Amino acid sequence: MAKRIDVSGLNAYYGSFLAIEDISMTVEPRSVTAFIGPSGCGKSTFLRTLNRMHEVTPGGRVDGKVMLDDENLYGAGIDPVAVRREVGMVFQRPNPFPTMSVYDNVAAGLRLNGKYKKSQLDDIVEKSLRGANLWNEVKDRLNKPGSGLSGGQQQRLCIARAIAVEPNVLLMDEPCSALDPISTLAIEDLIGELKERFTIVIVTHNMQQAARVSDRTAFFNLAAVGRPGKLIELDDTERIFSNPS
Repeated sequence: MAKRIDVSGLNAYYGSFLAIEDISMTVEPRSVTAFIGPSGCGKSTFLRTLNRMHEVTPGGRVDGKVMLDDENLYGAGIDPVAVRREVGMVFQRPNPFPTMSVYDNVAAGLRLNGKYKKSQLDDIVEKSLRGANLWNEVKDRLNKPGSGLSGGQQQRLCIARAIAVEPNVLLMDEPCSALDPISTLAIEDLIGELKERFTIVIVTHNMQQAARVSDRTAFFNLAAVGRPGKLIELDDTERIFSNPS
């Protein structure tokens, strides 16, 4: 079930360096929110705070609140691994598990999180690959290595892997930056379909892509190199691009 994200007073650090400062925003469920802004302004850093991936970075720490509906993801006793099951991530470059088959790539998270019968796994793998618009292209090679697919297919495989565990939120960090135009269009079309089931947040350097796929857009910037990134504006995408404040 898609959930709402409410962020308040969030700061993220790399060691003593303040990377992003005092971010507060709301991401509505079943919508696509795009993060745009110049390189180094903290878009990807902020994205990673939304599922506690920032803490994986040496010296990475966060203060402030990230609420997923009524749950504070940084609250006492909250398991970061459990957070990442609820808030999935698709990375910039396709990263299927290279030694695993297409089938096993999709099933990996399911096997890690619980015990499933083979028939259950079969159903979920097919559903997830269909959800990623990939089933018809790979149904006859489910046991072949996922690394043998094209770049665009690999990225859709990673999306299938992410949605197989039924997260509430799907984060995408420049998911099309390494893809050709046709594969990019396929991912953009898929994002439009996935927002019916998930809350989606996407980081992109492509302004046209933000305009095409998102409902709301957040613009980040920084005053100078070495200064923290800040959220400058958050509004409906159409208004951001036609009449920014």
